[in-house]
Amino acid sequence: MEGLGREERQREKEAMPSRHPFIQFWQRLIRNRLNLVSLCVILLMVLLALVAPWITPFPYDQVVPEEQWQPPSAKHWLGTDQYGRDILSRCIYGARVSLLVGIVAVTLAMIVGVLLGALAGYFGGIIDEVIMRIIDMFMAIPAIILAIAFVAMLGPNLRNLIIAIAVYRIAQFARVTRGSVLSLKEQEFVEACHAMGQRHPRIIFRHLLPN
Repeated sequence: MEGLGREERQREKEAMPSRHPFIQFWQRLIRNRLNLVSLCVILLMVLLALVAPWITPFPYDQVVPEEQWQPPSAKHWLGTDQYGRDILSRCIYGARVSLLVGIVAVTLAMIVGVLLGALAGYFGGIIDEVIMRIIDMFMAIPAIILAIAFVAMLGPNLRNLIIAIAVYRIAQFARVTRGSVLSLKEQEFVEACHAMGQRHPRIIFRHLLPN
């Protein structure tokens, strides 16, 4: 009877709908205090970046020559720079640039890196060799050196900085995606897709990448 009861509970557990991935992610996040503190810091940065025009005490680009190199005070909480600009205002506005560069660079790197990693892992052979050797070449160069080289070649502006960061991150996304695809493409559901005559793009984007 006890064995039957155990089997029945197991069947009920399997029949229950699985929790949404977002709920699982949130539960893992709140279990770790360090992750929770990091999330709060990121949300604070995002909030400051969004409300920057309304909370900065001075325009970030206001030049006041007679107030240059001022120490922290009640008027300028973080002091001023060599042009008399308020450092606190510039830090708050700088959060906008930092978030823009980070979000755009990571998004671009994720799209390209995941695609390259999926192609390398799924097709293998010469495609895998060519893609991964290029990836290894970029990963062999320190990130800061790669960024300096790109900015030196293309020019010092925000777009080129985003490209430089994205190129380095592409390699990381590609390696992780390739490893996952290599383990998944041997599963039975992929073989079933091949048996049903599904095309490679459908198998990659519909069945492999979501997993």
